[in-house]
Amino acid sequence: MSTPSTPDTLPTIHGYHAHVYFNAETLAQARALCEAAAARFPLKMGRVHEKPVGPHPDWSCQLAFKAALFGEVIPWLALNRRGLVVFIHPVTGQDLIDHRDRALWMGAVRPLDLSVLPETSVDYDL
Repeated sequence: MSTPSTPDTLPTIHGYHAHVYFNAETLAQARALCEAAAARFPLKMGRVHEKPVGPHPDWSCQLAFKAALFGEVIPWLALNRRGLVVFIHPVTGQDLIDHRDRALWMGAVRPLDLSVLPETSVDYDL
């Protein structure tokens, strides 16, 4: 386990990833939600994965956005997800900690495969 952060050592949050989870029955709903978010906000919509990818246990689509948009994107997702599970984590460069210790969930908490995550990350394009 890592050393706890203090106010002087807190990492910088460069942005966030919101992963919208879905299955075959909710594919169209998830695609519409992600496309609507990408049309409404200056964020990057990732591919719509129809299989589990990385640490994610379900099909998913990633929405990547700058930290300044958190107050707009997250409430909008909360009001428009219509039952879809959304996993949100900050992007600080500490992938494992960001996914394991700093995550937010809308809907059911799903089991992540944290074994695939490095301690540190590459730079993300937000």
